[in-house]
Amino acid sequence: MKIAQIAPLYEAVPPRFYGGTERVVAHLANALADLGHEVTLFACADARSRAKVVPMRAQALRLDPAPLKSDLASHLTMLHEVRRRAGEFDVLHFHVDLVHFPFFEDMAERTLTTLHGRLDIADLPEAYMRWNRYPLASISRHQRRPLPFANWLANVPHGIDESAYAFGQGTGGYLAFLGRISPEKRPDRAISIARKAGLPLRIAAKVDPADRHYFEQEIRRLLDDPLVDFIGEIGDEDKAAFLGGARALLFPIDWPEPFGLVMIEAMACGTPVIGWRCGSVPEIVEDGVSGVIVESEAQAVAAVHEIDRLDRRLVRQAFDSRFSARAMAKAYLELYARLVGGGAPLPEKQPPLPVLQKAA
Repeated sequence: MKIAQIAPLYEAVPPRFYGGTERVVAHLANALADLGHEVTLFACADARSRAKVVPMRAQALRLDPAPLKSDLASHLTMLHEVRRRAGEFDVLHFHVDLVHFPFFEDMAERTLTTLHGRLDIADLPEAYMRWNRYPLASISRHQRRPLPFANWLANVPHGIDESAYAFGQGTGGYLAFLGRISPEKRPDRAISIARKAGLPLRIAAKVDPADRHYFEQEIRRLLDDPLVDFIGEIGDEDKAAFLGGARALLFPIDWPEPFGLVMIEAMACGTPVIGWRCGSVPEIVEDGVSGVIVESEAQAVAAVHEIDRLDRRLVRQAFDSRFSARAMAKAYLELYARLVGGGAPLPEKQPPLPVLQKAA
């Protein structure tokens, strides 16, 4: 099968440091190529892939030192090239939210759009009603809740290449927080849990410009605790050792997380997850097997003290059975076959748009 993967241009594929969507696209493209398919990846020139890369920008947007740059212009340029070459592919698999919707309506039936972000956002319902012929894939059932009427074709959990994540014994004795410093990720809650449990916490996280004020006003003062070690953003080459050495990953989120890639990265290393009952967490973590699901700091502290009872080999097995890149690729191949074979039913006509109420 000839498959085009269209990645966002914000990060390299895979990202050099933090980044979820581009990492998943990288692992998917490689797994599809390993299964014998002809995969073309539209991405930045710094992509590293076993697929054929079509470079659409010299460098990922986030790491580009240019002070002024247009993410919209760069993505529109990429979509123009995808449109020009669309006839070369059996399936066009988009990972760029909905920016492509106005340009591929005449071939929607052979496209697949995986939505990677949260969907409880104003203006999205009207857009997904208007462009309702595009088959969609969710990454968790919870992600769909704001748009139950959308043209969902399937739910495909993320997968990652297990070879990049070595099994660890948790011998570092610390708790881990990995990802991004932001209010919804609740690093403050992670610090509080570690303090109450009396265990060291290592924080490997980036600080986006948008979250700089939050970091300076709410988090920096908490880093003075001798139990807390803030090591900043780390790359893939350090991630396995960081996660594998931890007794547990703390995932104390406070928002409707669509997936939470770091959870399966920890599981790939055999490291159990202590996660809040929020967003997709109950779909990813098997309570009592690959981690513990909690609803309060007190429960999280208790889980920390009991976490060594979980068998890290079973944590890794839970990952292997559900979240490998190969499993993800096979699930997507079934969807591609439905699209190419005409087996994916699409709506015949658009439903009426909702009546918008004027703000008081």
